[in-house]
Amino acid sequence: MKLIVGLGNPGLSYKKTRHNIGFMIVDELANRLGTKLSEKKFNGIYSIIHKNGEKVILLKPLTYMNLSGESIRPLMDYYDIPVEDLLVIYDDLDLPVGKIRLRQKGSAGGHNGIKSTIANLGTQEFKRIRVGIDRPPIGVTVPDYVLSNFRKEEKDDIQSVIEKCVDACEEWLEKPFLEVMNHFNG
Repeated sequence: MKLIVGLGNPGLSYKKTRHNIGFMIVDELANRLGTKLSEKKFNGIYSIIHKNGEKVILLKPLTYMNLSGESIRPLMDYYDIPVEDLLVIYDDLDLPVGKIRLRQKGSAGGHNGIKSTIANLGTQEFKRIRVGIDRPPIGVTVPDYVLSNFRKEEKDDIQSVIEKCVDACEEWLEKPFLEVMNHFNG
């Protein structure tokens, strides 16, 4: 069983913000896989599908970003999902808009959703896709920036990166993550 988690904040006011790129990607993945996230439990909303003879869970924690791990851990415990079968997708200030980086492990890098996930799992060793949202312009604070919507001129890059991330997720359902990393980090 595999678990793919997109990080973000619940509520319409956050729907199209930079911090919600993980939610956007999981929504698009669900759409492509022909499912809707409709199960509400574990402080999240999720769906279970069968793909290639394996169960796959798509999860959006509804705890708000800073407490994401409080949704991920109980779901993993309930379904007995090992950490090596977890993939977390989230925004990254250190990558330009439109760029992604797949990693097998790593630190939180200042990201509160990942800090919460690491704290709740007790390990940094889980797969992730970091999605570039770029740094805020001079004079804009990080909290204000990550909670702002993408600019009109970024829309094409955002749609493209969402598709690329969904492609990477689908490839992971068929191939080892190292192969997926080599393909998408190139």
